[in-house]
Amino acid sequence: MSQLSATPLPQPVGVLRSPQALATALTVLLSIVPALGLFSVTVDHHARQLMTQVVAEPATLERADLDLVDSLQSLILAGQTFLGWVLVVVFIMWFHRVRLNGQVFRPDGFSRSAGWAIGAWFVPLVNLVLPYRVARETWEASAQNAPDGSFRPRSGAPVTAWWVVFVLSWALRFFVGLRHPAGTDTELLDAFALRAVSDLTTGAAAVLAIVFVRKLTELQRVKAFEGPNAAV
Repeated sequence: MSQLSATPLPQPVGVLRSPQALATALTVLLSIVPALGLFSVTVDHHARQLMTQVVAEPATLERADLDLVDSLQSLILAGQTFLGWVLVVVFIMWFHRVRLNGQVFRPDGFSRSAGWAIGAWFVPLVNLVLPYRVARETWEASAQNAPDGSFRPRSGAPVTAWWVVFVLSWALRFFVGLRHPAGTDTELLDAFALRAVSDLTTGAAAVLAIVFVRKLTELQRVKAFEGPNAAV
């Protein structure tokens, strides 16, 4: 008995707090990303057509058409920038909330403190790996155990799919930034094509993020209301 008391089991840290409201806000915000991306792709496609017309028949081009495209591209960029910053704030709030809940569910399931759910995003190079690790550990801690109480692994495919596409979209956006501003007409056409790929990839990452956010939030809801062990 003395040996058992000398090695106490990990104790829960903190209390559970519902991430549902933040998850709902994230779902709404993330749903705007692919819609805005598709609009951006449409505008860029029209811009490519105008640039082709400039090269082939410059006399037929109306100045108003160019001004409209410039205005729309500026509006899209401003919208994407604003939406991006709002998403950063809300996502990190949700991410930290579910990480703290994970600590309550499984105190021994994490390799780093809950503060890394925030800090990991702001450390260069580390932010390419560590947020994913925090997400996987939170995912595993939030899943119910087997009926007998033993650990039951759960597929982390939603986490991995989201993270791979998110990092790819991040890299594409960085590369688009390096290519701007373009010089020649050919470089400008290439920039439009690259930005379209970036917008589509970012939209795909947003859709996968919705799946990840909703599924992890649901895992925590089920474990909180039905208990740590699954009925079946």
